[in-house]
Amino acid sequence: MSGPDVAPAPPLTFVIFGATGDLTRRLLIPTLINMSRSGLVGDDLHILGIGIEPGGVDMLLERLDSFLATSGDMQEPERQEAWQSLRKRIAYISGDFTQNAVYDEISKYLSQAPSANAAFYLAVPPRFFGDVAEKLSANGLMNETAGAFRRIAIEKPFGHDLASARELNARLLSHANENQIYRIDHFLGKETVQNIMTTRFANMMIEALWNNNYIDHVQITAAELVDVGTRGKFYDSTGALRDMVPNHLFQLLAMVAMEPPNNFDAESIRNEKGKLLKALRIYSPEDAAKNGVRGAYTAGPLAGKDLPAYTGTADVAPDSSTETFVALKLLVDTWRWAGVPFYLRTGKALKARDTEIVITFRQVPFAQFPRPASRPQLPPNRLIIQVQPDEGLDMEISIKAPGLVLKTVPISLDFRYADRFDIGKQTGYESLFYELFVGDQTLFQRADGIEAGWAAVQPFLDLWAEGGKPDPYAPGSMGPACADDLIQRDGRAWHQPDEKPEGRQE
Repeated sequence: MSGPDVAPAPPLTFVIFGATGDLTRRLLIPTLINMSRSGLVGDDLHILGIGIEPGGVDMLLERLDSFLATSGDMQEPERQEAWQSLRKRIAYISGDFTQNAVYDEISKYLSQAPSANAAFYLAVPPRFFGDVAEKLSANGLMNETAGAFRRIAIEKPFGHDLASARELNARLLSHANENQIYRIDHFLGKETVQNIMTTRFANMMIEALWNNNYIDHVQITAAELVDVGTRGKFYDSTGALRDMVPNHLFQLLAMVAMEPPNNFDAESIRNEKGKLLKALRIYSPEDAAKNGVRGAYTAGPLAGKDLPAYTGTADVAPDSSTETFVALKLLVDTWRWAGVPFYLRTGKALKARDTEIVITFRQVPFAQFPRPASRPQLPPNRLIIQVQPDEGLDMEISIKAPGLVLKTVPISLDFRYADRFDIGKQTGYESLFYELFVGDQTLFQRADGIEAGWAAVQPFLDLWAEGGKPDPYAPGSMGPACADDLIQRDGRAWHQPDEKPEGRQE
């Protein structure tokens, strides 16, 4: 997405609750700088920061300047110019956002703003989402007038289980309409994720094979090299399942497995994603025990340093039963996907940073090619969608090796976004913010989809709440042995981050 391709967003005030926080410095402001630089927003974008820290706008600007000075990207004259323009349109209100006085100040500011349009971004702890929405509504700040919009943007987690997700959605919807609520999952801002639909629905050779007649199974991996670090308090109350599966991984699953929408408008796409997530099989406690495993990393070396065990991390209970790794086998009960297992895994302190979707096709029914005794079958075709890092696509096929002997070898037809397009130095939020500003909810989650995702993982949450400990795994591995057992009992194996066909050239 770039300036020449789309019209700039309409004039508005972007109100950031939590303006002095880390998220604002690291992602929100750099995103707005990128958007300003590329023409996605104009000089009619104004930013109003809300924070509990005392002081005025000079305090906020000093903090932002200090952080941005450490960024190598800001050495580029175009980015520096965009920031200098943007910072002139930043204001700040100091106060407690649980009290009405702050909202009185916001009302005064917006009444004098050049445009009545406003988007409220909640960069605050999730427990305050409902409180802020209620205060905005009670103070008339969600009231839309002719030609002017009011929108709320919140980022996951959307609840911590099915009951809390339903409660949060009910509370939000009692103070705003669904078309005013933008639930952000930053995975949906990645170019590769957005490209999944195009790859499927714009290519007959792919979509024609996209069913249980040709696909053996699907793997979705979100591996993280980093450990829990300083986030022990948050993570110990959350864990890998809640943190990643019903949001990030299920959004990838939905994009891969949804039916073709009637239109590519927001509601048509979200309808199909919602139907897919509602088709995930809800396991009994017995089935959940068979189809889900979890782990926690032990002490050991990782990336050149000695890492303490998860239970030795600051702010983590020494007897914690919270998982830092989870692997699930899920089933989608539709005609297209009947019998096709979806294997999901995610964890921290793993071998590599790698988010990928691996579509493994069925074996050919008969192939009369000479094969060594050690490998009697041809390797299956695989389509690998690399989400991060090194975004791209790989199609693995078999060909004849050069020579007089008929010998098959696997090769990879690969495409990397960076080889063809300039996608560097983006935060991943640019498309999300642009669509928030223009009012397109395609990349945002809807209440029913969120609740369907929590419903599918609730059996695992209930099972693990009854007791037991996660299985141990070494830092720098790809998780505990039980994860390998989960997939190997079906005669399959996990795709490894560094696994490449014999014929792939680097």
